[in-house]
Amino acid sequence: MTGPTLVLVLAVGVLVATGVTLLLERSLTRILLGVILLGNGVNLLILLGGRSGAAPLVGTAPTDDMSDALPQAMVLTAVVITFGLTAFLLAVAYRSWYTSGDDEVQDDLEDRQTVRLAERNEVATADLGGDGPDGDPEQVDPEPARRRLRRNEES
Repeated sequence: MTGPTLVLVLAVGVLVATGVTLLLERSLTRILLGVILLGNGVNLLILLGGRSGAAPLVGTAPTDDMSDALPQAMVLTAVVITFGLTAFLLAVAYRSWYTSGDDEVQDDLEDRQTVRLAERNEVATADLGGDGPDGDPEQVDPEPARRRLRRNEES
């Protein structure tokens, strides 16, 4: 019984690295290809973790010579999950292309507004612990948003 060959380990590394790189792109088509490559790399990695040998059928070979069936079952399940995710991403990419003529993921304007509002309302001196309200060292200062709510309720 031999371990995984260097070629298979390098194939896993290349598939996973390429998949992650493509996942970080803004084009839905590249993201789809990244999911497929990442899924194939992880499936190969799972298969490399199992023992190779004869078919795992009772009575066909000695138990010590049989392959491990668990990684094969896990890969089969992962293939089905990757296929479902691929179909979903393909539908999203098609819908994006159909509605806007482009499959590029744009920044959400509401997300930008939320970030700007959070930066404006941020308190400059945050309490890092230690002596908190009422001089109790175990208490920390409430979050800025909760302080504003209390001020508004008291008014």
